[in-house]
Amino acid sequence: MTAWLGRLQRIADIVAALLMGTMFASFIVQVAARYVFNAPVSWADELSVIMGIWAILWATSFCTRDADNIRFDIIYTAVRPVTRRAFDIITSLALIVIFTVSLPAVWNYVTFMKIEATAAMHIRYDIVFSIYIIFVLAMIVRHAVIFWNALRGRESESRPAVPLETE
Repeated sequence: MTAWLGRLQRIADIVAALLMGTMFASFIVQVAARYVFNAPVSWADELSVIMGIWAILWATSFCTRDADNIRFDIIYTAVRPVTRRAFDIITSLALIVIFTVSLPAVWNYVTFMKIEATAAMHIRYDIVFSIYIIFVLAMIVRHAVIFWNALRGRESESRPAVPLETE
């Protein structure tokens, strides 16, 4: 199972790298077309923005570890393990509820946007925004795992337990 998950992680990382590479290449094309050839191309700007959206949401969904997310670590690491677990339970449950409640509206909006397309490349907006549905589902699963581990009394593998200093 671990080898299988490792391969999936590697594929997710490769997809993120390809998205970032495409964004960078289209940015370079845009700069060269505008400032070197004095003939700006609108598709390069559009592709760069779309790849940026996809790269950020894809990487957040599948490539970042729990420890890579921004937290109030000063508070989190200063409290006892039982309080850290309570923080994990409360925040994960809140995020699961928020993302789950928002999912039908997100679905409706993304599927509705099939009627519009981008200006230069004519890509339907439902395709452009579909990554957000993937992101929401990934966040629900991720925080369900964090919630379950906290309920079972397990420290998150990516959040090191820092012992409290005693005087």
